Amino acid sequence: MALSHAAQQIAFQEYLHAVSESGARIARLEQSLRDALAGWSLAPVVAALQALRGVQLIAAITLVAEIQDFHRFANPRQLMAYLGLVPSEDSSGQRRRQGAITKAGNSAARRMLVEVAHLYRYPARVSAGIAKRQSDLPKAVTDIAWTAQLRLCARFKRLAARHVPHNKIVVAIARELSGFVWAIACEVTPPPAAST
Repeated sequence: MALSHAAQQIAFQEYLHAVSESGARIARLEQSLRDALAGWSLAPVVAALQALRGVQLIAAITLVAEIQDFHRFANPRQLMAYLGLVPSEDSSGQRRRQGAITKAGNSAARRMLVEVAHLYRYPARVSAGIAKRQSDLPKAVTDIAWTAQLRLCARFKRLAARHVPHNKIVVAIARELSGFVWAIACEVTPPPAAST
């Protein structure tokens, strides 16, 4: 692209160079993560979580690195609370008021789930990328991922039809998505042996 003034051309080339360098840096960092993943004991969980829509390498590694042992949560609601995705509550006597999410707990994992939740606004389908990520996974994992997609896409559509604010919809989807993340992680990792 040629611009009319030399200063504009120089600024444009500098911006273009910065974008190219950032892309190369991201590629190097992703490759480093792939290399480190090979020897990680939680690699099967990372692979399984990628069956979900929008959960690719970075998102899966972030969730697994931040949460680690999914079995420490007896049910998905405990994970939701740990991630700060449950509503705050101010109750007294017969009065019960729920407010915004608590944002207590792990902010990196919560942020990642919220980012992924945006993708459930589109109709449910298994894209070529998702199919490729699911190709070597157990049927139980792909079934959970498909159930998640059907449920979350439909819920997103229902909430949008009720004119719920977009950010509230995304947080509600992220909360439910964390339950599916828990189910998949518990499916691929055996529970810790009980000490005697």
